[in-house]
Amino acid sequence: MKSIITLTMNPTVDQSSTTPIVTNEKKLRCSNIRYDPGGGGINVTRAINKLGGKSKAFYPAGGQIGNLLEELLKREKIDQVRFIIKEATRLNIHIIEETSDKQYRFNMPGAPIQENEWQHILTSIREFIPSPDYLVASGSLPPNVPEDFYRRIAALSKEISCKFILDTTNEPLKQALNEGVYLLKPNLYEFQQLIGDSVQNETKIIHEAQQIIQSNQCKYLIISLGKDGTFLITKDNYKHITSPFVPIKSRVGAGDCMVGGITLMLAKEKSIEEAVRYGISAGAAAVMTPGTELCRLEDTERIYASMMNAII
Repeated sequence: MKSIITLTMNPTVDQSSTTPIVTNEKKLRCSNIRYDPGGGGINVTRAINKLGGKSKAFYPAGGQIGNLLEELLKREKIDQVRFIIKEATRLNIHIIEETSDKQYRFNMPGAPIQENEWQHILTSIREFIPSPDYLVASGSLPPNVPEDFYRRIAALSKEISCKFILDTTNEPLKQALNEGVYLLKPNLYEFQQLIGDSVQNETKIIHEAQQIIQSNQCKYLIISLGKDGTFLITKDNYKHITSPFVPIKSRVGAGDCMVGGITLMLAKEKSIEEAVRYGISAGAAAVMTPGTELCRLEDTERIYASMMNAII
């Protein structure tokens, strides 16, 4: 299996809990408290780990929450490289209202990272031995990190001859595409933001996506459409893959599980279509689990087998 590094520049600890009803100006008695490591790349690594693969999580973290994040990853036996920073890592809060099963997600600002700190991360990835075959960056950038940071990562990936997979939004995404990435996985809204057009028509979506690929901004573009499926788009072709029907408990982490499943299968040297179908299966498995829990291997394998049998 090829080697994988994930990068999370804006990590978090996710505290989840339940309360009977969410209302204002009253003390809300919470129970079922749980702490999970969080942040895009960290969740990608956790998903890969749950799916029986291996990857190494790179992330900056500071303060007591940063220490907790490191400990939580150790408990999951995650191979990790922590970069200690001055500012304290954030704590996000997820509340489930028991009477309605609605989720309320409170995401805090990320910890500011100083220039010497993010420069050190770039240098460490460049000098890491052995160089990874795949480098996955997922999630937003925290304060003080320049918007061209992922472009720098894209350039660095070319230097060390690894394939760069990116899952982010807005200006950092646009900047990275100016350098070029291997695989990009936006949802439809993020893709619309990228091209500056609220396009809904399938033909036009495919045309715009292939324009991006043909201009060498990426090799593969995977657009997730939620219940409407997923587009797998290459330079000369595309597939509209139907979403499997599963019971939904929580959508937290589904996108990261999808990226994890795709990357794991690519690292196993499977075809891009097999990888995307496995990623879709991992994402579907994630929505079947409650709260902040990610995909389960047995669910992912069962859904994937069903998807593959349907095309035989």
